[in-house]
Amino acid sequence: MDRPLLIFSGQSNQPLARAIAEALGIPLGRSTTQRFANDNLFVRFEESLREGDVFIVQSFTPPVQDHLMELLMMVDAAKGASAARVTAVIPYFSYARSDKKDSPRISIAARLVADLLQTAGADRVLTMTLHSPQVHGFFKIPVDHLSAEPVIANHFATRVDLENAVVVAPDAGDLKRASSLARRLRLPLAFIDKERVSDTEVRVRMLVGEVRGKTALIVDDEISTAGSLVEAVEALMQAGAEEVYAAATHGVYVGPALERIAKSPVKEVAATDTCPPKEAPKLKTLTVAPIFAEAIWRIHRGESVSSLFT
Repeated sequence: MDRPLLIFSGQSNQPLARAIAEALGIPLGRSTTQRFANDNLFVRFEESLREGDVFIVQSFTPPVQDHLMELLMMVDAAKGASAARVTAVIPYFSYARSDKKDSPRISIAARLVADLLQTAGADRVLTMTLHSPQVHGFFKIPVDHLSAEPVIANHFATRVDLENAVVVAPDAGDLKRASSLARRLRLPLAFIDKERVSDTEVRVRMLVGEVRGKTALIVDDEISTAGSLVEAVEALMQAGAEEVYAAATHGVYVGPALERIAKSPVKEVAATDTCPPKEAPKLKTLTVAPIFAEAIWRIHRGESVSSLFT
């Protein structure tokens, strides 16, 4: 007997969950999340999950702790409701930044969150563009790690003239991602060497590669406060770039991000809908709902999803 495919959503990114369900041709499942007077959360599924193949969509966007706890409770409730399998679909896994013990007396939060998801009862995780891919190894359950590169590449190919363009990694840690995009678009590559001054500030040290007179295409995994982005744009413009476009998988846009982008000479900043889109003149939203829908369908059918990783 085929298990029914069921898609549910937490509170963090319901528009993406609805788009995924629509792409699959099924209704988004009904669930309720409430907050009691003592600030405790309460979750409940409003339909039967018995023997279902359940996928719960939840991005770790602000307020991150609320959304993490809600996901854990939904996974636990689904297992308690006799779901045959529960997959946590986490389009934006923000704790992927905390992947190592790089200072004394700290928690490796990504590993802790992996343990919590497994303890709650998740059988599988589906995510996209982890800041640190090694976080994949913290899980003892299957993890499917999708890429937004095809969506970003298609956006650049249809948005700008690639005849005189160069792909730019905003720091050395993004070289692999930028190099892959450059190969896909058959473009040269440049990168910016920078040092982080604080959680929200960076300092550009050196630009490697030729950008003078070219259209620079910055590619990053996420844009949070936009501090790194605006520093990169300034460095490229000072190096003679004709114009600068940027794209990232996760448009978190917190704190001064929108104000910084508005004041920056960057022409456009594109991000996917792994995080709820925000409206601003220079912002562009790209959807990854079809990629997640295809991955969910293949997982449900027991088919390979490896072709969706790049």
